[in-house]
Amino acid sequence: MGERIIELMNTVVENDFCIGCGVCASLKDSPLTMKLDQFGKYRPFLNENMQQRDLEVNALTVCPFSSDSKNETEIGKELFGHNEKTSFNKYTGYYIKNYVGHVKEGEYREKGSSGGMANWISAQLLNKKLVDAVIHVKSVNNSNQVLFKYQISHSESELYNGAKSRYYPIEMSQVIKLVKENKGKYAIVGIPCFIKSIRLLADQDKEVKERIKYFIGLVCGHLKSDMFAKSIGWELGIEPEKLKSIDFRKKLEGRLAYDYGVEVEGEKNGKDVVLGAPSRELYTTNWGHGLFKYNACEFCDDVLAETADVTLGDAWLPEYSIDSKGTNVIVVRNPVIQKIFEESKEDKVHIEEISPEKVFESQAGGFRHRRDGLSYRLYLKDKNNEWRPKKRVLPSDKHSNKRKKIYAKRAVLSQESFKAYKIAEKQKDFKAFINHMDYIIEDYNKTVAPSYLSKVLRKVRKKVNRLVKQ
Repeated sequence: MGERIIELMNTVVENDFCIGCGVCASLKDSPLTMKLDQFGKYRPFLNENMQQRDLEVNALTVCPFSSDSKNETEIGKELFGHNEKTSFNKYTGYYIKNYVGHVKEGEYREKGSSGGMANWISAQLLNKKLVDAVIHVKSVNNSNQVLFKYQISHSESELYNGAKSRYYPIEMSQVIKLVKENKGKYAIVGIPCFIKSIRLLADQDKEVKERIKYFIGLVCGHLKSDMFAKSIGWELGIEPEKLKSIDFRKKLEGRLAYDYGVEVEGEKNGKDVVLGAPSRELYTTNWGHGLFKYNACEFCDDVLAETADVTLGDAWLPEYSIDSKGTNVIVVRNPVIQKIFEESKEDKVHIEEISPEKVFESQAGGFRHRRDGLSYRLYLKDKNNEWRPKKRVLPSDKHSNKRKKIYAKRAVLSQESFKAYKIAEKQKDFKAFINHMDYIIEDYNKTVAPSYLSKVLRKVRKKVNRLVKQ
């Protein structure tokens, strides 16, 4: 089956650094198939009785978490560094302009997670005949318990089914094969590591390079196992095997943008029901706890999809969070997409240019965990002489004791959430999950809580600021 596949399995997969993107399984004559594992995460499995042969494409160089593949800065420089209008920032990567804004036309904003920009820019590429179809994640109406997967939309109406965020495991091997079997120009929407993996594949696959023309990146906190969706449904009263659909980001009118709801559909007591609750009232939805997180996400330093032509996410800034309809932060790297925004800003979209520093501020927590925290996680791997992928961040243990404890306990939270779910599954009772996790979450919350001195200093700063403004 080739030494490179064996090395990929022995390093990335066996050490739990696989993000499940599926690019390795999409390669011609690949002996790999993508399947959900026992923890609800996609990973490649070796096909039995597969004829041994070397692959035309090196599987290690297309894997986003292999040490043999190019990093995001290298890819970004090749793609965008030649444009004289492009600048570089260590957080945003290469960029032409940065904005905050929302869509004014149609129902994009109402049906989207934040400002509706991801679906809107996809529709613009279709309507302007720049692409024939868009590859994105949509819901699946079937009985095999998979709620979402990558699909292809050819029209604006089809795009609407792919609106909103999907905090759910997905993979791309099947949709890549569809692209290779069907001529045309495509745009693809994805999280940072998925966009990176397609860029790496396009370097070595002529068909992929010629057909996938535009890359729309999504700001990413981390990818979830399917246990996340199931746990939400279970807590609301729908047993895991009876969950049929989920809306992770239901906007709640009159509330802050980040105070959204969750809605599930499924069977309860023999009847089809629709149930919901504000996300903050549910046990597993605190994003800072990182429950059911892919381990690979702990070793990713790309928050803003630096290899994408445009990146879109939530503008988590105080001045925009008051709008429950949602606002996007936007990083533009491709001149064609920049032109679309410029031509549309009068009547179709509302955008305001912001600095790279403001973009960073909108995702400050993610950057702290994925840059500062990553340096400590890399240090621990090296200290224990364990394999890990090469990253742009350097290993370091120059962190306060409190930060070290926070990073260590976050890892425990994620690991224990999978164990706790299995316990609850065995006992057929979601309360067993809560009983297992309660102490661990309480211990973590105590660690992250501000110290008494910090609280005093914060009050002093507020008083000083008020006096200065008078």
